[in-house]
Amino acid sequence: MSTTVVVNLKQISTRFSMAVHILSLIAVNSNELTGDFIAGSVNTNPVVIRRIMGMLKKAGLVEVRPGVGGASLLKAPEEITLLDVYRAVNVIKENQLFRVHEEPNKQCLVGQNIEMVLQSELNEVQSAMEQRLAQTTLSLLTIRFK
Repeated sequence: MSTTVVVNLKQISTRFSMAVHILSLIAVNSNELTGDFIAGSVNTNPVVIRRIMGMLKKAGLVEVRPGVGGASLLKAPEEITLLDVYRAVNVIKENQLFRVHEEPNKQCLVGQNIEMVLQSELNEVQSAMEQRLAQTTLSLLTIRFK
């Protein structure tokens, strides 16, 4: 017998895709890129770009020079994985991609056990996703832009 579990999830924050966009843009451009130029490519407000750039800087992925100084990668594109980016922009807390609803009925057989049973399965799903992200480097993405 097979059981299908349907989980209602919010999408992962767009900070992740924007951060990958930003890093890819920096990787493929030999020129120093300003926040305004990056914001134009991402098609968002420069304030959003500054916030994400701050996260990437804190994670040691980019160097940002104030004013019109621009931004550059601190690691080679071959050394930056999607998992690095995912973690840098604080998409989710560790092992918290999926949340189980709070306070199920403890008088119910399912309610007593759902969190333990489901969370174990969901942790494996998150682990598999993170393993896949760790296999993809920024350079593997950027070579596909040509």
